[in-house]
Amino acid sequence: MTTTPRTATASVATDNAPRYAKQLASHLGRRSEIRELGEDIAIVLTVGECRLHSTESALELTATAGSDDDLSTVTRVVGSHLERFGQRNELTVDWQFMR
Repeated sequence: MTTTPRTATASVATDNAPRYAKQLASHLGRRSEIRELGEDIAIVLTVGECRLHSTESALELTATAGSDDDLSTVTRVVGSHLERFGQRNELTVDWQFMR
């Protein structure tokens, strides 16, 4: 039996998306695998992964995992770090969970 991956997305408004993506990858890469996918970056955690895509006006996040609990872990880890890094610019991550 296969399970359907769980997915959540967020679009974080910022003019510095590439810088935040690089900072997240550098910080989380100490304990996780980082994959460069063309212009995108994937942060691979033990329970799932989060793909980062930079645009001119936002950092687009797509988190996937095999269960709701694992997806919650991925979104919590990535979201909390990004908000901490972007605290001065008042970045907020508002995840939209897909069903």
